[in-house]
Amino acid sequence: MKEPGKKKSSSPRPPRTRKGPKKESVLFEYFDPSAKIVVLVGDFNQWNSSIRPMKRDAGGLWKVKVLLAPGSYQYKFVVNGERWEEDPLNLHRVMNEHGTFNSIRNVGINVEGSLNLT
Repeated sequence: MKEPGKKKSSSPRPPRTRKGPKKESVLFEYFDPSAKIVVLVGDFNQWNSSIRPMKRDAGGLWKVKVLLAPGSYQYKFVVNGERWEEDPLNLHRVMNEHGTFNSIRNVGINVEGSLNLT
């Protein structure tokens, strides 16, 4: 004997609503043909060096795309599990508590620091 199933609702589901601002796909690149592994770390992943390994192309350029909400983010590259390097292609940086610099990436923010809502 077949068990009675739940009746399907005849009313359609309400449309999904977004929670927070739209995230953008942000490309990070680091060039080091001699590196064995490069990992992107930052305040967007709690500086965890096991979360964002980058992929290397044939020429030694390491790349990774990350979805980020609008805001300002600090980051570095961890090379071969030991060297923490700032982004040599990014002049935006800030001193950190270790006496070195973190690179800064602004997402959806114009130069004056206000959000770009277009």
